[in-house]
Amino acid sequence: MESYEGKVALITGGSNGIGAAVARRLSGAGAKVVLADVDVDAGTALAAELNGVFVRCDVREPADSEAAVAAAGSAFGGLDLAFLNAGVATGSGLDTDFDPVAYRRAMAINLDGVVYGAHAALPALRARGGGDIIATASMAGITATPFDPIYGANKAAVVGLVRALGPAHEHERIRVNALCPSFADTDILVPLKAHLNETGFPILEVGDVVEAFMAILAAGRAGECWYVVPGRTPEPFRFRGVPGPRVAEEHQSPAAPSTGNEQEA
Repeated sequence: MESYEGKVALITGGSNGIGAAVARRLSGAGAKVVLADVDVDAGTALAAELNGVFVRCDVREPADSEAAVAAAGSAFGGLDLAFLNAGVATGSGLDTDFDPVAYRRAMAINLDGVVYGAHAALPALRARGGGDIIATASMAGITATPFDPIYGANKAAVVGLVRALGPAHEHERIRVNALCPSFADTDILVPLKAHLNETGFPILEVGDVVEAFMAILAAGRAGECWYVVPGRTPEPFRFRGVPGPRVAEEHQSPAAPSTGNEQEA
């Protein structure tokens, strides 16, 4: 089993679901864990079980993320890994069911929470000579989600953020990546679970998501978005390159003979 002896991990959304499962796995591998969540009862109990620390953290508030990182430093001397995992579903579109309050809450937790968490964690990781930030995005961030477009929008934003931060901080030995599970068996899935069961859509075991998380850490790369879907080995999603600018005709070199295999950019 991998060893994270002496490492310190901060996990937002750490009281339940994927966050709690990752906390147990990291603690079992020797890491010290700081659980940050709004669920005080479950978080406090889990922190006691794992000899960790719980801090109440509403990821919509920048000061709460700063306080969670500070708690890691106070309790365990620093920070090596930030798992920015807190998230909520929206379950609404932009038609008659649109709720501006629910919209702002979902964007604030799912996107702002990652931005504030990364901003708070970067100096602490830099002080340790490097480390990891892993954000929970979703398959909804790399494919269309007509059943919950707001959720798709904020998860796509997390994917874009991670792809930008990865190369921006890799030279500091800070690796920023995203975890992109499909429908995993957690509380966030409750509104959709009956429909998924009726249609026979496979639901991910939380343990499979934990294995993917550990694979991201072991890979040691940056700027990647790892998909996690039933029946497939987790790996980075391969994004297609975007079309580049056309060169003005007068600046082009003489055309080479056609081979019949050219693709238009």
